[in-house]
Amino acid sequence: MVDRHPEPILHVDMDAFYASVEQRDDPSLRGRPVVVGAAGGRGVVAAASYEARVFGVYSAMPMVRARRLCPDLVIVGGRFERYREVSRAVMAILRDVTPLIEPLSLDEAFLDVSGSVRLFGDPPTIGEQIRTRVREELLLPCSVGVGPTKSVAKLLSGKAKPDGLAHWRVDEVLDRLRPLPVKDLFGAGPKTVERLESFGYRTVGQLADADLPTLRRVVGHAMGDQLQSLARGQDPRRVTPGEPARSISAERTFEDDLDDPDELRIQVLRLAEKVGRRLRQAGTAGRTVTLKVRFASFETVTRSSTLSAPTDRTRDIVTLAVGLLDGLRLERARVRLLGVGVSNLGDGDGARQLTLGGDDDTAQEQVLAPTLGDARWERIDRVADSVADRFGTANVSYAALLDEIEDPDDVAPRHEDRHLEDPDA
Repeated sequence: MVDRHPEPILHVDMDAFYASVEQRDDPSLRGRPVVVGAAGGRGVVAAASYEARVFGVYSAMPMVRARRLCPDLVIVGGRFERYREVSRAVMAILRDVTPLIEPLSLDEAFLDVSGSVRLFGDPPTIGEQIRTRVREELLLPCSVGVGPTKSVAKLLSGKAKPDGLAHWRVDEVLDRLRPLPVKDLFGAGPKTVERLESFGYRTVGQLADADLPTLRRVVGHAMGDQLQSLARGQDPRRVTPGEPARSISAERTFEDDLDDPDELRIQVLRLAEKVGRRLRQAGTAGRTVTLKVRFASFETVTRSSTLSAPTDRTRDIVTLAVGLLDGLRLERARVRLLGVGVSNLGDGDGARQLTLGGDDDTAQEQVLAPTLGDARWERIDRVADSVADRFGTANVSYAALLDEIEDPDDVAPRHEDRHLEDPDA
């Protein structure tokens, strides 16, 4: 039996993915500072080319600031179907190397190549082969980190950017980790880093040497344990291929804050329609509907409602989400962002009939009994989906949305709106 290679984990990360695709597809953009995102006053940079980064422009930056930093900035609206198509081509290249692939997003993935070294060479050689194929077949750059654990590989792909490869042997990991800033650890978010630094923990070595009970008091029990393990080069997490999505959601940041209750309901309807369609496209259904509201002050609240059986019907999602919105009693509060998500997902070929009136039904399900479980809405969804699939922008939709101007399909999740359930995001 061949021993497992000591550094079998790769993290492959496409460089400035959305912007790179745009520059590849449009030769006039090559060599120019390009960002992908919405050009309006509330627009946020979804991706920035390396030419734009020279001016200090980066993803998640407000577009207004990006334009001030770089007056010659080229702003391109997102083409997310195109990015998904290119992402599938990238993943196909990775699958030629190993079936052990764990995608993190459209543009990055972990690989475990321990079973591939006899065919393709050691992990750094495999990483270079991947970079070569992506460059020659897709005309795109990517960076690869190679290490003994997922956290080290992720760290190294960042250090290899742009368009490079970095590799640490297992016997040098501890020494190389110690002088790094704590923000380099995979899993240390901005708020956690800020808190750690305020208590004097500035380097990975200081975390590795920290008194664990004290560290737990600073960042919490679970986070303290995790960060110290990572600081000591310990990460038992394995590459998990085909990990299912935990939730499906849609969000919208408004050009101008909204305070009209009727307009907010229309926006919830619009988001719920998008989420319902995505659920059905994915062949899944969910039990928990979550509403996310971000106010002009950037205060964010979320409310959820869980059903006794999963659904993928747009009308069910709309009814629950609007009920959650009404329950907030906003009273003309100014809203910057709305989001609707469905979680507790399960396999299925459509919505399940909800059982109402039993002992286990929640009060909310009882109130919604006239709507939830009505199979007529399922037939309407099927018709609307088939029209959208066949004719693209010609959609069957709710009358309340007829005057709505469709914005580009999710011009990338805004950075401050990502990770709905991540308290450190």
